[in-house]
Amino acid sequence: MGRLDQLGAITSVPGEVTRLYLTKEHRAAADVVAGWMRDAGLAVSHDAAGTVVGRADGATSGARTLLIGSHIDTVRNAGRYDGCLGVVLAIEAMAELRRLGKCLPFAVEVLAFGDEEGVRFPKTLTSSRAVAGTLDDDVLDIKDADGVPLKEALTKFGCDPAKLKKVARDPGAVLGYVEVHIEQGPVLEAEGLPIGVVTAISGANRFRIEVTGKAGHAGTVPMPQRRDALAGAAEMVLAVERMARETAGLVATVGQITAKPGAVNVVAGEAILTLDIRSPVDRTRRRGIQQIDQELRSIARRRHLTVNMVETYGEKSATCDQRFISHLTTAADALGQTAYGLPSGAGHDGLAMIKLCPIGMLFVRCKGGVSHHPDEAVKADDVEIATRTLMEFLVRVCTTGRAIA
Repeated sequence: MGRLDQLGAITSVPGEVTRLYLTKEHRAAADVVAGWMRDAGLAVSHDAAGTVVGRADGATSGARTLLIGSHIDTVRNAGRYDGCLGVVLAIEAMAELRRLGKCLPFAVEVLAFGDEEGVRFPKTLTSSRAVAGTLDDDVLDIKDADGVPLKEALTKFGCDPAKLKKVARDPGAVLGYVEVHIEQGPVLEAEGLPIGVVTAISGANRFRIEVTGKAGHAGTVPMPQRRDALAGAAEMVLAVERMARETAGLVATVGQITAKPGAVNVVAGEAILTLDIRSPVDRTRRRGIQQIDQELRSIARRRHLTVNMVETYGEKSATCDQRFISHLTTAADALGQTAYGLPSGAGHDGLAMIKLCPIGMLFVRCKGGVSHHPDEAVKADDVEIATRTLMEFLVRVCTTGRAIA
């Protein structure tokens, strides 16, 4: 818990936790995590996407590798536990196994990914996609809000962009990927349980919605003749909310809105919105996107506006491997814990990693289900239970006759 506090103090904004991908704060956090990995007896390296890798070879030469990890980047004004908990907990579990003299038959790599949140650049999961081998060809050309290309940011961070594609792992050499994460929801707290086993990660799509009307003087353009892009956008925001409320298993959020030219005495000629839409059922999400698109176009026609939805991110839902679910459940049972099964509404690096290998996830109860916020909180006792469950998963379950195959 002290280490999590230490990571939380590495921020670009004093008084809050803000640590974006490939910034100097990310570099500082990566260096600290690398030191903890070395203390745990892991061999440390940094890949070309900025991921910190801590490796422990298996007892069997040439054995496949189990990947365990999460991310160390944050949203703006974040909490201390989202992502970082999974990295620090995995390091602690490996350190404790080493102290106990336990040598696993397979290799383990702890991965501290750098870009799960997707806050700085208009792509997300860049570092885990690199490991999974699914990076877009044009990824190096994407730019942040200041116009800095990803290629330049990687170079400044100390990475070699030319080696980015070489980060991809051989699927035949990987056993799977496991992540421990705060729940980011209220279910475990409501059930009075410290941990839960994730069954699936919701798929998600993000859009940039461009609404175009006609700018005009706020005092001289009559109300019936206005083509107010911002007023139309406001109606669209409420339509998105209404349609998501009416669809079971679907959530949709407009998180940003910008009006142009943005003057107090000018009717907005353009408005730009963001849309985030999620569901653990891909068909539900696809249908929701179609219905929202139709409704926004209807609003635009009625208001004599134009609207354009540009997809900036898309990931299918990821179903956790049944063997991992079973192994994590058995590990929890061995410690006298109820392994409550639940889906994840939030996205995780597993959305990228499932393209490489089977995935599994363990959730840790968080206070009030709050995340992406300074009030994010977990109990030390719950973290210990999660750590011991991961260790039990590694030692007891994975070395039985039902070992991962």
